[in-house]
Amino acid sequence: MLSLKNITKTYPGVIALNDVSLDFEDGKVHALLGENGAGKSTLIKIIAGALTPDSGVICISDSVCARITPHTARNFGIAVIYQEQNLVGSLTVAENIYLGRPQSKLFSHRLIEQQAHSLFDEYGFKLNPRSMVMSLSPADQQLVEICKAISNDAKYIIMDEPTASLASHEVEMLFRIIRNLKARGVTVIYISHRLDEVFEVTDTVSILRDGEFVKKLATEETNRQELVNLMVGRELTENYPPRESVIGEVVLKADKLSGNSVENISFELRRGEILGFAGLVGSGRTETAQLICGAANVTSGSLTVNGKAVKLRSPTDTIRAGIGLIPEDRKQQGLILHNSILFNITLICNDKFFRWGLILNKLRKAVAQRFCDTFRIKAPGLNQQTLNLSGGNQQKVVLAKTLAADLEIIFLDEPTRGIDVGAKQEIYQLM
Repeated sequence: MLSLKNITKTYPGVIALNDVSLDFEDGKVHALLGENGAGKSTLIKIIAGALTPDSGVICISDSVCARITPHTARNFGIAVIYQEQNLVGSLTVAENIYLGRPQSKLFSHRLIEQQAHSLFDEYGFKLNPRSMVMSLSPADQQLVEICKAISNDAKYIIMDEPTASLASHEVEMLFRIIRNLKARGVTVIYISHRLDEVFEVTDTVSILRDGEFVKKLATEETNRQELVNLMVGRELTENYPPRESVIGEVVLKADKLSGNSVENISFELRRGEILGFAGLVGSGRTETAQLICGAANVTSGSLTVNGKAVKLRSPTDTIRAGIGLIPEDRKQQGLILHNSILFNITLICNDKFFRWGLILNKLRKAVAQRFCDTFRIKAPGLNQQTLNLSGGNQQKVVLAKTLAADLEIIFLDEPTRGIDVGAKQEIYQLM
């Protein structure tokens, strides 16, 4: 059994975890649920040895530890598949899987490739051990992360939003892997905002809210509404708001647009309309958004905004034309992580706050604070580095940054990725 006893962790101005006690029974699949900022990421980093708790102990088998290191966590058989992938793009699939492992004195690429092949055959993965990780799709990179964990004979595997980049058939494959691991006696801690997955694959559910443990339930003895209410501390009665907008004239028209791995894309977007782009992973949805938003070059075709032909050669051109993009990859494309929440939210609308060569800092802070309040971004203040926010709160900052610019057309690429149920409802309402 893996147990956490009275774990507390604080940051300046924030209590991330407050006297949390949790048990994870061996050979079970445990869901760990909570809103963004509830303390889930902090908790798993403590289990993995990446963070040291201020107080409390971690009990693993017969050992009681006030803290553990990543090295001792691995020796205890703990592996983590983080929401943000932890791979080296310039290395091959096999090299990533066995990176940092003790090898024989004579290192052999052939040996690790053979071991990787055996692993892929066992679990039904269609991966090439010699492929460079940077060339893989996000879904295949997620599979490499999973292989890193299961190849180490882990006894406890923590999966943080493992299906965020996976297509439906890949999700089913992941569930088969989890059931296989469970049958072998492996304990899985499963973190997800997708409640359908929780009911599909887990045995028990533990709820965190505002850094505190709320309740532990058998999955088969609860329901979606109860879990949502426990997570948000209030009753949510609807997921999607009513559609009340009036559809107007065409504001954006693409005619046989090509480039960035897509060809002959044509569509019309009307004022007040939400236009959905659907398709499997790799079908070209993100590539189309990048093409229109100036993040990739158009090779042929035309684009019209409000009846005028435009050539958008850069994101700056796009913003000036009143078009914004909320990208799928928030860390690489949506945020400047080492800067503050204030800096990121006002990044593309700084022109609003300049008067006579001076920055109207009071107005700038008021706008940023309004969006922090609207999205319920959990942070001690506007000067908090976005790097130190949870993944869900980082996504809220990306949304706030784009909406603060008062753009006329917004592309939202997976806008609720890593977002809790309460925040999803707020985003749907804003849309």
